[in-house]
Formats: sequence, C-alpha cells, structure tokens
Amino acid sequence: MTNLYKTSKPPRLNRVKIEQRALVVILSLLAFIGLFPYLFMVFTSLKNNQQIVDSYWGLPIPVHFENYGAAWDQTKNYFMTTFIVVLATVVAVLVLGLLSGFLFARFSFLGKNFLFTLVGLLLMVPSIASLIPLFVLSKDLNMLNTIWVLIIPSIAANVILAVILFKNFIDSVQQELFDAAQVFGASNPQIFRYIVTPLSLPIIGTVSLLTMINVYNDFFWPLLTVTDDNLRTVAIGIQFFQGQNATDYGGLMAGYTLASLPLLLLFAFLSKYFLAGISGGLNASDK
Repeated sequence: MTNLYKTSKPPRLNRVKIEQRALVVILSLLAFIGLFPYLFMVFTSLKNNQQIVDSYWGLPIPVHFENYGAAWDQTKNYFMTTFIVVLATVVAVLVLGLLSGFLFARFSFLGKNFLFTLVGLLLMVPSIASLIPLFVLSKDLNMLNTIWVLIIPSIAANVILAVILFKNFIDSVQQELFDAAQVFGASNPQIFRYIVTPLSLPIIGTVSLLTMINVYNDFFWPLLTVTDDNLRTVAIGIQFFQGQNATDYGGLMAGYTLASLPLLLLFAFLSKYFLAGISGGLNASDK
C-alpha cells in the first residue's frame, strides 16, 4: 500500500503543475489581449507619419519623443481645466456624501426612510433622461460656457452613489464604538471627525476614484455646454486636436497617451482603498 501511494503521488503533482501553468498562460494571454490596444497606442505615439505608412505594425525605430512635446503644447490647457473640474467635484462629493451618509446612518428624523428611498431611486434614472431639462436649467441660470456648468452637474450626478455607499458603510460600524465615544463625552461633530472619517477611508478612496473616472471621461455634457476652447476638458480637447492635426497620427496618439496617464496613476495609488471599499473591509484604514 505504501509503494502504491508513493507511485501515485508524482503524477498527481505533475497534473496540478500543468493546470497551474495552463492557467498562467491563459491569464497572460487575456492580459496581453486587454493591454494590446494601449501598447499599440504607445508604440504609434513614438512614430512619425512616414513610419506609420511604411510599417504600420512595426516597432518605432527611430523613436520620436518630440510627439509628446507637441501633444503637450496642444493639450496642457485642457489638462488644467480638467484638473480644476475634477478636484472641485471630488471634494464636494466627498463632503456632501460623507455628511449625508452620517446623518442618514446616525440620526432619526421625520421622513428619513422616505428621503433615502428617493435618493436610491435617483440611481434608476438614466442620465440621458435628464439631459434636456438640465441643459435648459443651465441656460436659464446663465451657466452655459462657464466652469460652473461642468462642476455643479457633475457633483449632482456623482453624489447620489456616494451618499448610499457612505450610509451603508457607517451602518455597518459597530454601535459599541459610538456608545463608548459618547460615554467619554464626544459630541457628534467629534464622532464624525475622529471616528467616522478615519474608518471611512476605504469608501473615500472608492468614491474618489469612481468620481474622478466619471468626470474625467465625461464627453457629451462638456461638448454640449462649452464652446470656449479655454474651458474644454481633455476628453473634448483631444477630439478637436484630432480635427486640427488629422495627418499627425503620432502626435494624436501621444495626446491620447498623455490623457490616459492621470487615470493610471490615480488607480495605482488608490487601488488599495478602492478594493477595500468594494469588499467593505477596514484593513486599508488601519495601515
């Protein structure tokens, strides 16, 4: 029996190793397929037009880094506008979302459940359904072609999910923690500042990243409401850059690459909090 067991064990281990290697190969292939468009964009951004015509799929030899200088000169104003809009929107969404979530989770008032139900129902309203009323309202308030027409609607669109996430997260915090704080004389503002806010770091990271992605990638609303070139965001500015430089494919791809870098860096720094917020864990806030 011992000999039979020893002789049957190596084939089983070999089968496990083969399965693991096959899994690695499959995942690597899927990762390459997903990254291929981005890699192709980066390689193309380092070519000039003649290289693209001569060797569409070839490597960029020689490398033309000057494409990035030209692309930056065309898009730097768009990046500044986008930075202002994203920063103002994220700060407002975090403040309003965290305060509203704290109020819904920790306080009892008339119509609380009804109001929170209305907030949840707003998630079911498609954004295209509110496009025309929102445009008419912005026109009546003389906000068209201003920075506020990019900021205020973005706050209203992203704060809904933030309120729901913060409220559900604060509800999951143990009641004993709040009772202990009240025993030691902590007021509600102190509980909010020293307990709720630090514990909510995973959700803050999640809401921040989702809001940044939504605002940064927003295309149709800025295209509809802004005609001043100084107020265009990156998503819109790149399109006009394409129209003005239709033959400079290397510079165009360099502009797309530059536009993608902020989101890559943001996800790299906030991915820990984003994943912790999605899973509902508190590990990220302890580190």
